[in-house]
Amino acid sequence: MTYTCTTLASPVGELKLVANGSRLAAILWENDKPGRVRLGPMSEAPDNPILIRTAEQLREYFAGTRDRFELELDFAGTDFQKKVWAALLTIPFGETRSYSQIAEQIGNPSAVRAVGAANGRNPISIIAPCHRVIGASGKLTGFAGGLEAKELLLTLEGCELKETGRMDDLFST
Repeated sequence: MTYTCTTLASPVGELKLVANGSRLAAILWENDKPGRVRLGPMSEAPDNPILIRTAEQLREYFAGTRDRFELELDFAGTDFQKKVWAALLTIPFGETRSYSQIAEQIGNPSAVRAVGAANGRNPISIIAPCHRVIGASGKLTGFAGGLEAKELLLTLEGCELKETGRMDDLFST
């Protein structure tokens, strides 16, 4: 399977938009860890219609004129990861959830750590809003794009934030 990609300059750094045919497969961060999202070979295709639509909708989001994305998504992961990522898509714009709330939502309240791990491997950042998942105390926790990017995204959405937390806050409930 060959993926197509293009890059987009954004307020949170350069984003790599990746498509699998006519569906969005990933949004990768400028300094993403290699292997966080496993994809096949990629070729540049800035004229791919889904990548063009994704870039347009992200620009609108960053401009404050879009609070919902309308894109076909192609999540590649385990069944458990896909459940977590589907739950992310239900978090309303401007709201946050804790890892334990997501675990409860998917019907596995004891899977808080696994939810955290799946959240960290979310391939379609921003669109599947993993940035809206925070520590139970309300503090910001780990994020593939960095805590500054997470804070910027949440502030853009009008979320009131407590002080920034660290990974040790990730699993407190």
